[in-house]
Amino acid sequence: MISEASKTLFAKEVAKYPSEQAQSAVMACLAIVQKELGYVSVESEREVAAYLGMAPMAVHEVTTFYNMYNQQPVGKYKLNVCTNLPCQLRDGQKALEHLCHKLGVSLGGTTADGMFTVQQSECLGACADAPVMLVNDRNMCSYMANDKLDQLIDSLRNAKDAA
Repeated sequence: MISEASKTLFAKEVAKYPSEQAQSAVMACLAIVQKELGYVSVESEREVAAYLGMAPMAVHEVTTFYNMYNQQPVGKYKLNVCTNLPCQLRDGQKALEHLCHKLGVSLGGTTADGMFTVQQSECLGACADAPVMLVNDRNMCSYMANDKLDQLIDSLRNAKDAA
């Protein structure tokens, strides 16, 4: 399932640690898997565990603890909206509901065209900019009122059309 190219990348990550601490590379290896496959399946967790000499459950615990690891396929754009208390007080839940309504998906769902997955997120550490969201685990978006959400979705759709 995991390519030899990815296993070569695993080796580079493992080499950063003393040989008896290979498991320290687990997060990097999971990121490599996700980049290759788009998500981290239970089968790929087992392969990472075998490679690192870890119990599969220990790898699964890492995968499920961090929301940056997708445990199932997601859309081209994964939209994580913060629903922690500070964002809730500044319409975070409304932003999440607006996105779901605009895209025609339920929470955690992916649009039929595979473009967008909408998820809720715990604190993203930008409470003063609430409501906030994270696009593809990389790009933080602040002050996401409905009009800004609409603009973001439209620009991401247009970027797809231009590609």
